[in-house]
Amino acid sequence: MAKQKTDPNYKVIAENRRARFDYAIEDDLECGIMLEGSEVKSLRVGGTNIAESYASVDDGELWLVNSYIAPYEQAKSFKHEERRRRKLLVSRKELSNLWNATQRKGMTLVPLVMYFNHKGLAKIKIGIAKGKKNHDKRETQAKRDWSRQKQRLMKDHN
Repeated sequence: MAKQKTDPNYKVIAENRRARFDYAIEDDLECGIMLEGSEVKSLRVGGTNIAESYASVDDGELWLVNSYIAPYEQAKSFKHEERRRRKLLVSRKELSNLWNATQRKGMTLVPLVMYFNHKGLAKIKIGIAKGKKNHDKRETQAKRDWSRQKQRLMKDHN
């Protein structure tokens, strides 16, 4: 088996683990983020949260709303606002597809994971999702429990 080289620049900053429980993810898309200097420094240190954030298409632009990036203490005069709207960078074609999904099909744009890619640039993966009802969540939980139990049974049997 070949060894995989791990990329030293790739680093997950924040992950929205709750998104896959609350939403049925149909598709995902990688977006760039427009950040200020102190925000990038803060992301490198850690201390960000995308759990209660969402993305929306307003005036022909894609925005990340309600994401939290902790203030960077060493930034004296150029501090950033922690919960400001941040512009996401996508192509026009992708933007029109996202607009169609949210306006016509009733989908939601949920941030899944924020990371630094192999070039060291901050990226965010947006999921095009449909909200799950309570019975869907229970069904997902039951499937997960059954797969765990099945793995335990197979392990004990061997």
